[in-house]
Amino acid sequence: MKQAVSGIVLYGILLIPPVRIYMESIMVLHMLVQLPLLILAGWLVGRIVINKFQRFFAKWNGNGIPGILLVMIITMYWMLPRAMDEALTYTSVEIFKFIGLSLFVGVPLRDSWNKLKGVGKSFIFLNYLPMFGLMAWLYIDSPIQICNNYLELEQKILGWGFLIITAVMVLYIIQMVFTDHSEEEFN
Repeated sequence: MKQAVSGIVLYGILLIPPVRIYMESIMVLHMLVQLPLLILAGWLVGRIVINKFQRFFAKWNGNGIPGILLVMIITMYWMLPRAMDEALTYTSVEIFKFIGLSLFVGVPLRDSWNKLKGVGKSFIFLNYLPMFGLMAWLYIDSPIQICNNYLELEQKILGWGFLIITAVMVLYIIQMVFTDHSEEEFN
């Protein structure tokens, strides 16, 4: 219950016009702070939603794969520069961003992640690794402004943010390879 209240409060804060406008005015805040916080808000509320609609989630997302595919499709969409521009230009896309990331990414992520086996989780993680690397390269190396609403310098800063995330993910993989996980198998 505390998590759900925290998620609702977080969602409410993100909806406050000065907060929303400020986060969307800086590209790195828009992509790497606002979007993940919307997902987090949905994830925090997710337990109550999943408990309320247990039969639906058991039937629709029994093994976690449909939910995680939905998560991947929507998050890949929001990595596109055009999606960022359209969220600032069209109110309907802005509404889709707030509803879609919370309800169609945060909630299914919470339901799906625990249902996936280790191989499935590794596949998802290793799928996002090159995506973030590609986005880093796209935003850093692009010789032109690819987002109409943001300066070329902001694109490059976002690219470096994606590169840092990619490097952290690689370090996490290296750490996982060289640590003992034998006790986790028995728990």
